[in-house]
Amino acid sequence: MKIFAVNSSPRRDKGGTGLVLGSLLTGVRKAGADVDLVHLHGLDIKPCLGCFRCWLATPGRCVQQDEMSGLLPRLAAAEVAVYATPLYVDGMNGPMKTFIDRSLPLLEPWFEDRDGHCRHPRREWFKTRRVVLVSVSGFTELDNFDPLVAHMRAISKNMGCKFIGGLLRPYASSLQDLARHGVPVGGVLEAAEEAGRLLAERGSIPQSVLDRAGKELVPRELYIKLVNGSFDRALDRRGQ
Repeated sequence: MKIFAVNSSPRRDKGGTGLVLGSLLTGVRKAGADVDLVHLHGLDIKPCLGCFRCWLATPGRCVQQDEMSGLLPRLAAAEVAVYATPLYVDGMNGPMKTFIDRSLPLLEPWFEDRDGHCRHPRREWFKTRRVVLVSVSGFTELDNFDPLVAHMRAISKNMGCKFIGGLLRPYASSLQDLARHGVPVGGVLEAAEEAGRLLAERGSIPQSVLDRAGKELVPRELYIKLVNGSFDRALDRRGQ
């Protein structure tokens, strides 16, 4: 199995997004799948112009000359696409949205009725059939991911792909700090690795495994206290 993973975190593999995605991809690799990982931060990928020239003037190819031209064929050649983004303002961050917008050349311009809905046909060389979301949030509640999951489900349908599920981790950036406070966090990353293994072996991830990766580690009240204390100390050091 060939998996294309794209990480839109500005912290690349150093933040919570990279931590969870890295565990998932460890499981994927251990199961023998081929992984193609791209970090969007620092790449020259311009916003979609909405000009439709990828449909009419240069079919299947954007007229903009930037690094997206090299990424699109790599995405299209994979069986599974893994989109990893931090949760910003109830959704994916800007670089990820730009990347997905620029995937428009993978589709044909015509309309078709697919499953009772108006869609665009896929180009013949677009091989990707499954989509997985990886996302992390600073908040504690899983329902903060609901708008993002709904968005990714809709994108998957429009691209003619099956949405496998979301590997969602609240307060992922605090996992290492919680471990230093004696909170057992290892099970979260073990579940993410197992999700990767099952994705590579079965092409699916059981919801029970995704639930383990997103489980509550500390009571909300305690976590709020820890976070606020951390911000207070940081501001005190800066004389705020």
